[in-house]
Amino acid sequence: MYSIQAELLFDTHCRLGEGPLWNPVEQKLSWVDIENQDLYQSTSRLNDYSKLRFPTPIGAFGFIRGGGLILAVRDGFAASAGTPDTLQTIWQPYPERSEIRMNDGKVDPAGRFWAGTLDPVHAQAALYRLDPDGSRHTLLQGLGISNGLDWSPDCKTMYITDSLRSTIYAFDYDLATGEISHQRPFIKLPQGDRGIVPDGLCVDAEGCIWSAQWNGWQVVRYSPAGEPLLKIDLPTQLVTSCCFGGPQNDRLFITTAWTDLTESQRQAQPLAGAVFTVQTATQGQTVNFFEPSFL
Repeated sequence: MYSIQAELLFDTHCRLGEGPLWNPVEQKLSWVDIENQDLYQSTSRLNDYSKLRFPTPIGAFGFIRGGGLILAVRDGFAASAGTPDTLQTIWQPYPERSEIRMNDGKVDPAGRFWAGTLDPVHAQAALYRLDPDGSRHTLLQGLGISNGLDWSPDCKTMYITDSLRSTIYAFDYDLATGEISHQRPFIKLPQGDRGIVPDGLCVDAEGCIWSAQWNGWQVVRYSPAGEPLLKIDLPTQLVTSCCFGGPQNDRLFITTAWTDLTESQRQAQPLAGAVFTVQTATQGQTVNFFEPSFL
């Protein structure tokens, strides 16, 4: 395994930067600061950005075909035209559980929006799916912290991270039905009080998995067999997520955080919470859009 260095893109100081996603229509990068409830969007030239503050934390989002966003917010699933005043609740899968919030999510190759939860009190997370026809599904229960997920280029495997167990799982995935089966560990990192924890991930066009690693100062690219191939070094330890984008879909964008750092650690890591990028020798997969028939 060899290493390369990420470059600073935006010094945003996000408390919990997460969920980067490239819009191939607008040629812009979007991401969130979950704990500050901000949604960021870059310019198409990637030389500046803007942000909007929402009335609720956004754990993840996807693009709706034709415009707007499908979102995983604190209480469940919502939609928005892209502004806080157009936020519309769709589904609250856990209405009696105020300690839970939605966490990472993504639109699958068939246009379904998947998102999981984080439960800091009971450590009992779940994975949900909202389909374009409005149907609602609970796919997994008993996760620790549901985190980064994506699908293989042949649409036969789904990967999902359970950060509490420091494990990325693989599942057999049925494109036609959205069903998943045959859960097995794909990557398991050593656990510990300050151990490296897998966070967000994405899968490239060659089927390799790029895992952002909390406490790891790094993103690691794994082969479909689980072999580490490449390490991207970052100057901040809380690396949260990554996605492909850019005009040729060959740039990796990486979000970071400072929320768990001590004051002395923050001083030693002045770029904690920034967005980074690196030019890669591969390409990402095509971004999937949510195409609802019920909105």
